[in-house]
Amino acid sequence: MNSSQVYAHSLFTDFDISLFITGKHYHLYTKMGAHPIILNGIEGCYFAVYAPNAESLCVVGDFNQWNGENHMLYSRWDGSGIWEGFISGLKQGIVYKYKIYPRNHGRIRMKADPYAFKAERPPLSGSIVWDTNYEWSDKSWMDKRSVVNAHNQPHSVYEMHFGSWKRKSEENRSLTYREMAIDLVDYISEMGYTHVEFLPLAEHPYEPSWGYQVTGYYAATSRFGDPEDLMYMIDQLHLAGIGVIMDWVPAHFPSDDFSLATFDGSCVYEHPDKRKGYHPDWNTLIFNFGRPEIKSFLISNAFYWLEKYHIDGLRVDAVSSIAYLDYSRNQGEWEPNQYGGRENLDAITFLQEFNMAVYGRFPGIQTIAEESTSYPMVSRPVYQGGLGFGMKWMMGWMHDSIDYFKKEFIYRKFHQNDITFSITYAFSENFMLALSHDEVVHGKASMIGKMSGDEWQKFANLRAFYCYMFTHPGTKLLFMGNDMAPYTEWNFTWQLEWDLLQFASHKGINDTIKALNHLYKKEKALYHFNFSYEGFEWIDAGDRANSILIYKRKSDVLNDVIMVICNFNITPQKDYKIGLYSKQKWSLLFNSDDKKYWGSGYLIKDDYTTIKEEYHDKKHTLKIDVPPLSVILLKLISSIEDKPVIKVIKKPKTIKAKK
Repeated sequence: MNSSQVYAHSLFTDFDISLFITGKHYHLYTKMGAHPIILNGIEGCYFAVYAPNAESLCVVGDFNQWNGENHMLYSRWDGSGIWEGFISGLKQGIVYKYKIYPRNHGRIRMKADPYAFKAERPPLSGSIVWDTNYEWSDKSWMDKRSVVNAHNQPHSVYEMHFGSWKRKSEENRSLTYREMAIDLVDYISEMGYTHVEFLPLAEHPYEPSWGYQVTGYYAATSRFGDPEDLMYMIDQLHLAGIGVIMDWVPAHFPSDDFSLATFDGSCVYEHPDKRKGYHPDWNTLIFNFGRPEIKSFLISNAFYWLEKYHIDGLRVDAVSSIAYLDYSRNQGEWEPNQYGGRENLDAITFLQEFNMAVYGRFPGIQTIAEESTSYPMVSRPVYQGGLGFGMKWMMGWMHDSIDYFKKEFIYRKFHQNDITFSITYAFSENFMLALSHDEVVHGKASMIGKMSGDEWQKFANLRAFYCYMFTHPGTKLLFMGNDMAPYTEWNFTWQLEWDLLQFASHKGINDTIKALNHLYKKEKALYHFNFSYEGFEWIDAGDRANSILIYKRKSDVLNDVIMVICNFNITPQKDYKIGLYSKQKWSLLFNSDDKKYWGSGYLIKDDYTTIKEEYHDKKHTLKIDVPPLSVILLKLISSIEDKPVIKVIKKPKTIKAKK
């Protein structure tokens, strides 16, 4: 029989409780959950859990043969709904759950700890007592993060699903966190990405959810190692100058019996009204955003990842489903808010408070919204009435661009507006251009599979698409594999098709992305005005017949200008005319049709000078040969304005009168 005893003890102060019940306690993980401590010289573990509907509650595990009769926790006297206690003799590594007896005498619950820092590897579901202890080496990165992670800096994000990036083929197992710290850092550094974004790494039982159905919000998944191993990988990424973004899922959670659902026999975490508490698309439950204790739970969770794991950004999943009461619901399946609208006012307040809290506490981080509707001011400050996110995925650009590049070349002249329309709203939000995992699954085809034309045309198309993306205003995101152009959709059960890089066509795509990344980071004109109209100027958006777009990207430095010439047709152009206002010299910076990218190698010059010839109401003309299905970038070398013609008017001579 286990000799451990339970002692009444608390880590909570009255101020903690006040913050908790008002939704303002953002460091709950320092109090809730399991914490190895020494109490009056006795080694053991302090437990605290929120279960307001519990009649009694105990801790069970291997240490007491899963019988908690002698390990009952104490209910706090203040009515906060918190149960707590110190159990002697328990150490790090102990597996445990909470056995909860509901007040209404309903079914006894066996629940994992919502605040556990580690969990058993699925399909096991127990929580593990863990005291994370890691010595960071990334002070230099953290000190400069506010500068390098700012809005006026390059953001080229490599989005990835950890388990299917690369596998040990002999075992068909994913890399561990520490193995990934070697291979991933090398790849990201070579390719020139500025950030890596991981699909959710919080513990989740269901592999096909890709991590988006979270059961352990505070537990890094045990599939790939211990929490310290994940910290080590992030540390190594930071030492290499690579930012780390993690997908965060406050929108919904699964209904697994061991997790948050009806936690103490009542709806503790989910909204009790099914119209607000159930998600029909994913058969999941929705948090009760109006409950202060749940706001404390969620915002504390964001703080936990940012503080303990040095995460540089949180990409918030499914913001539209959070913000709207009628999201994916038919008439009669939702109830309007108090003003008759469809906005979830409690959820909107939560998102605003979340953004204000994390930006106020963690300088240099970014929050990014996956918001698929036209909800206004998602990336505008809360004091202006916005949601307060740092960036928002540009879903409209993504859909319009993919639809355009799917079209046969003969029809593109009728759809010029589809590819130019994005500029009309490009600066209404801080947009991130994302070609994410969602676009290469569920029968949508891979990126190369979406392209029109024969094999060469498909690859030229995709190179042109990526060049257009990297020169369009906004930050960038590519899902893993998109930079190798596999013909198959992404499959989470196996690794990327790395062997494709032995083929010139696929290697050409990979080298294109590598070149674009390094060029994007080098040329200030491509990133300084990520979200502002000052960095963009149309030269010609109207050549529908040839499917050609020409525009400038500019920085805050005088004459730091790049001209982008997009030929989205299979026909090359000889001596193509571009009207300009002044005498200018330009130098070739990049050509997607270069043979080294598996282009046609259509010969074009390296340097260009305008001639004095009026074209499109402009006094100077640049003539250039434009390759087929290509994007070329020219950098301005010099610009000389025409001197105005000034007529000198001679003064008439003064004739003196004779005396």
